[in-house]
Amino acid sequence: MSTRAYRRLAVATLVATFLLIILGGIVRVSGSGLGCGPEGSGFHGWPFCNGDIVPGFELTAVIEYAHRIVAGIVGVMIVLLFVLAVARRVEGPRLPTLTGALVVLVAAQAGLGGLTVEKGLDEGLVAAHLGLAMVLLGGLLLLVRMCGARFPSDDGGPTVHNLTSNVPRPLKALAALTALVMLATIVAGGYMAGTQNYGRPDYRLGDGAHHACGKEFPTCNGSFMPFGESRLVDIHLTHRAFMYLAVLLTVMLMAAVLRRRKALSAAAVARARWLGALVAVQVLLGALNVWLDEYELLIVAHLAVGTLVWAVALDLALSLAPVRAVVRGRVPGDATLATAAGVK
Repeated sequence: MSTRAYRRLAVATLVATFLLIILGGIVRVSGSGLGCGPEGSGFHGWPFCNGDIVPGFELTAVIEYAHRIVAGIVGVMIVLLFVLAVARRVEGPRLPTLTGALVVLVAAQAGLGGLTVEKGLDEGLVAAHLGLAMVLLGGLLLLVRMCGARFPSDDGGPTVHNLTSNVPRPLKALAALTALVMLATIVAGGYMAGTQNYGRPDYRLGDGAHHACGKEFPTCNGSFMPFGESRLVDIHLTHRAFMYLAVLLTVMLMAAVLRRRKALSAAAVARARWLGALVAVQVLLGALNVWLDEYELLIVAHLAVGTLVWAVALDLALSLAPVRAVVRGRVPGDATLATAAGVK
């Protein structure tokens, strides 16, 4: 397989994983999480759907099963990336290790999805399932970056090219911390969403932590951060606390990047600006989710933009890290592959 084709497969897998996350959000807000079987249904509910290999035409079952089909496609694509790397159809000393880790992650994600259904969409498992999906997306983003640079030599032989970085360590640490806090914010939001019993016959607006602060933002029940009022309020405020920290770190990171923009790549500066814009949109969507009733489109949009925020924050952190690109030789049928190694 050519370098270009392998990278296209990696990009396609990254995009498919993003769509899978959004589809998971649709499963959640449509009340389809238990569409293939109730809590404790065992294999009857997963991997089967109401005891069948192919579900009937009940809408919730179809939505849940569509999510499983896309998850299966993503799993096959990741296994293919691993097999091609191990078979050395593409060169790169770290590709087998990274793609092998991605295979383990996608298998763990499938098992966790089944356990989440079996345990009746327990909020802790819902949050873990979402968090692991974000880690998987981040791993695929790293893979795309690793096989994204090509530096063929003029004579067709191996080429070594070093990309040096003068980025100060505090800036690298700030970028990494920002990405980590973004991930924590998403996981906390997933836990909050897990308290919403969407699709249950007894569910009413206001149940769960979604409206534990009423329709107040940035205040909560007449105060700013009234931790201790109730469990649901604490869950809601934990998500807000991570969000406030993420916004602060984003502002600091943007200021630091723009202050050093002449010494940084144009791509890194552009990512910092995109990150700021996406965070602003995400805060607005979060506020609308509090101020308004629970509109499914707003909730899914909040998940989609949050996923993009995490991806851009991580990509910015990776772009600020020192990279050594090494071309090992010709890839059969095409050109040489420069793999990113030594990311610190």
